[in-house]
Amino acid sequence: MLNISKNQERNGFTMVEIMVVVVIVAILAAIAVPTYLDYVESARAADAKSTISAIYKNARIYYQDNGEFPTDTDDLRIGGYMTIERSTLAQWQFDIRLSATGGEIVATSTEEMTAGAGKRIVFDAERGKFTGYGTFGKDAQQ
Repeated sequence: MLNISKNQERNGFTMVEIMVVVVIVAILAAIAVPTYLDYVESARAADAKSTISAIYKNARIYYQDNGEFPTDTDDLRIGGYMTIERSTLAQWQFDIRLSATGGEIVATSTEEMTAGAGKRIVFDAERGKFTGYGTFGKDAQQ
């Protein structure tokens, strides 16, 4: 029979202490991972959002000059209103549906985009707001 004296020091951690640490780390991960993923989406969508903003600005100039909004980015390019980087066009398709009362510009990701095809970012011209992929509200279809 072992006789353990009261003065003997314990070495190591008990199973309860280890489990408490594991639970704390799991709770922190459960909070941090979704936030991190939102920031990753936002970073991936930043190029499309800035391009949509440029499309909207130049589409309004196009409208002032021509009396109608462009139907696609080729109208803006051919008219000399703007150019879009090839890398952006490889990753995103832009659909312009503007009118004098508002409308929207939609960017849809292609297979070239890191997150995959089918991610949508919608700019609502009337409200001046982005929704969809890479926005924290996630109001639109993704």
